[in-house]
Amino acid sequence: MASEPIFAALDARVVQPRRAARVLSDYWALTKPEINFIIAITTAAGFWLGSPETVSQLPWAALVHTLFGTVLVASGAATLNQVIELRFDALMKRTARRPVASGRMQCSHALWFGMALSILGVAYLEVTTNSL
Repeated sequence: MASEPIFAALDARVVQPRRAARVLSDYWALTKPEINFIIAITTAAGFWLGSPETVSQLPWAALVHTLFGTVLVASGAATLNQVIELRFDALMKRTARRPVASGRMQCSHALWFGMALSILGVAYLEVTTNSL
């Protein structure tokens, strides 16, 4: 029919944003944000306890840089862990739905993403938090 190409074009525009959202969701899931939240809280507590200043004099910029860099490194580690544990994750019911274990994402994409996050996080921490 004449209307079929119109519906096909409309369907293509609807499917692409859904696919993009799914891909972004898979990358987000690789970083294990729930665990990173706990890591960030622990990092902030350690920073505060190790700081010689009082809370009112806390170096807030240094804390934010430390938290951001730590979360980047932890996200990379979580991603690389899923690449390393791929065989076992695919066998367990609890972890079989993860992006790499389920086959929704190629292992090489997760590997590069994890390495990039880790390297970026370490470099960020080096530049922003190390004082010579």
